[in-house]
Amino acid sequence: MNKQQVKFQDLGQRDYKSAWDYQESLLQENLKRKSVIGNLQLTANDVQNRNDQTENWQLPTEHFLLFVEHPPVYTLGKSGHIENFLLNEEMRTKKGVEFFRTNRGGDITFHGPQQIVGYPILDLEKFETDIGKYLRKLEEVIIQTLLEYGIKGDRSPGETGVWIDPEIKGKERKVCAIGVRTSRWITMHGFAFNVNTDLNYFNFIIPCGINNKQVTSLEKELGFKADMEEVKEKVKRNFEKIFDVELW
Repeated sequence: MNKQQVKFQDLGQRDYKSAWDYQESLLQENLKRKSVIGNLQLTANDVQNRNDQTENWQLPTEHFLLFVEHPPVYTLGKSGHIENFLLNEEMRTKKGVEFFRTNRGGDITFHGPQQIVGYPILDLEKFETDIGKYLRKLEEVIIQTLLEYGIKGDRSPGETGVWIDPEIKGKERKVCAIGVRTSRWITMHGFAFNVNTDLNYFNFIIPCGINNKQVTSLEKELGFKADMEEVKEKVKRNFEKIFDVELW
């Protein structure tokens, strides 16, 4: 059986709003294609010729995996609490950090340089229509990547994302935040994996709305800077493995 094909694009450094708009355009194109298929009224003749004419009437949805590094920006999920953002407007402007309210799930987080932000645009009707399983697979991609560096990533019950030592009180630290949106089973937004990220930016928020827990990075855990391109390749290969797809 042929694997689902996922188009990979590394957008490089791009501001948050333009990357969000690009994701939205890919999602809307897939929704349009679903509408064409869903609204198609087949005549008896259409049905008879369906096997021969499929490519003429069906516009299949497409899958994408986008990587990007954002300039410093704080983003708040649709169910997030603004009180978890500890900077006022003047202080935020002075630090040169943007702020956006988004339509993803989750609370507040930070995106910045040397962080791999991954945005999968997938049609889950071609995988499994289960958001919980989708989130667990995203977590597993990062868990497997960390394992290649000798680091045991894990899950924290009730808290989406990838953690290190989540079971040791006072030592719990999050290395990857996850927040997604779906529309008719098309996904957008995704994960933010701290590689060599400047963790000082997290001092000005309550990350993901979770008090008294730390944020970490691959660099901090390793004790040296990781090679970004190497980490990206590992994340890509693990994405292929966990989702059973081919990137191209």
